[in-house]
Amino acid sequence: MVKTSLYDQATRYGAEPGGGAPTKAKITFVDSHGQARTVEGETGSTVMETARRNDIPEIPAECGGACACATCHVYVDEAWVEKVGKPSQMEEDMLDFAFDVKPNSRLSCQITVRPELDGLVVTTPSQQG
Repeated sequence: MVKTSLYDQATRYGAEPGGGAPTKAKITFVDSHGQARTVEGETGSTVMETARRNDIPEIPAECGGACACATCHVYVDEAWVEKVGKPSQMEEDMLDFAFDVKPNSRLSCQITVRPELDGLVVTTPSQQG
């Protein structure tokens, strides 16, 4: 029989050491009509997963986060581009299939929620893929 401590379980499920609640970051999704919705995403999940869990419109995420489509395309607010980071080569290749790609375009399935992204703002294009 293997024993696990509360610390082990907390670490495994994204909680802070010592058994605290999972760390969350607020993310604001602005749809193509300008309506903003602010929700909380759990650290370690992706922006796309956060959108789907919160019924954010205009992010169908047809491949479920496998970076195999471009249906979770978002525009990262200019103030957040540097903090979010650059896309990988695989993501850049997939963005070729996205509608109206801009320098701040990202696939939300490739952005991991982390504490320093608390306050992140992303906008969805008027159509996906």
